[in-house]
Amino acid sequence: MINILVVEDSAVVREFLISIFGSDPDIRVIATAANGEEALEVLRGYRPDVITMDVHMPKLNGLEATRLIMETQPTPIVIVSGSTDPEVATTFDAIDAGAVAVLRRPAGIGHPDHEATARDMIQVVKLMSEVKVIRRWSSMRRGTPTPLPASAPLSRVAQTRIVAIGASTGGPPALETILAALPKHFPAPILIVQHMAAGFTEGFVQWLKNSSNLSVRVARQCEMPLPGHVYVAPDEYQMKVEKARGIVLTRDEPEHGIRPSVSYLFRSVADTYGRDAVAGLLTGMGRDGADELRVLKDKGAITFVQDKDSSVVHGMAGEAMRLDAATMVLPLEKIAGALTNLVAERGEMKFGS
Repeated sequence: MINILVVEDSAVVREFLISIFGSDPDIRVIATAANGEEALEVLRGYRPDVITMDVHMPKLNGLEATRLIMETQPTPIVIVSGSTDPEVATTFDAIDAGAVAVLRRPAGIGHPDHEATARDMIQVVKLMSEVKVIRRWSSMRRGTPTPLPASAPLSRVAQTRIVAIGASTGGPPALETILAALPKHFPAPILIVQHMAAGFTEGFVQWLKNSSNLSVRVARQCEMPLPGHVYVAPDEYQMKVEKARGIVLTRDEPEHGIRPSVSYLFRSVADTYGRDAVAGLLTGMGRDGADELRVLKDKGAITFVQDKDSSVVHGMAGEAMRLDAATMVLPLEKIAGALTNLVAERGEMKFGS
């Protein structure tokens, strides 16, 4: 049985979430709280397996509550937000504080997306209940990225022309860690597909900008990807690359039930760049991108996956490992160093040259 604490200031929303969790026999809501102060009080008598946390609450908001909980009684925290405005970037600050996932509140009863979004929330909460979290101190800072081991295939360094990365559950903090550790003049463009509920991508990008030396933006139609720039696939669009048009955004069908899809991006990178690409899969549910990472490896590209110990969910990366699709298996703290070494000697090269 998975025990949950629901922290939400709206009584109506609290009951809504309780009803969703109550539909699953493996989940039990053991307590609720209307704000962060109440949540801290509840935790003195309960030890939930997972906490669902709203962000905008009176007295003590979800961000500060997350920080205090992770410093005193570390527990997997899933941010459940109804906000889709630009201020949603604040939601991602809770990731820095130790939250393990960010979700949009499920659609209301009667909405055509209700069952699917409720099912997704239940699935994420179940997965997060198995995550091992550690105590977070307010003084915690990132360390210097570990250099790429000498045994890595550095003979390919001078050919790297693009980096493509896919991520899902647990991806936001992993991507922030990687991008924050890359140098300002990183000599290749980086294309990212992060599975995320619609309405959160703009805020996610703004949040990444706060910690990265690179130029981070939501990808635009037919822009040519430039070195030192990061392009995040927008909501509800597939993203691919072509030699003539650069980044191309389409309304093509979802793959693995997802749009944007990592598989869609990786396939185009394999076709356009082949062995001149570096591509990798980070933490996340499912198998999106795993088969296409193997295609990239077969074409001579350098491929990597995040290792199990540093992943929140080792689904996508684990599937790629089973396919022998990864040139390298790396802990999160070594990925930035690996990417820096793989592209450092190339110098600036424009797309399609």
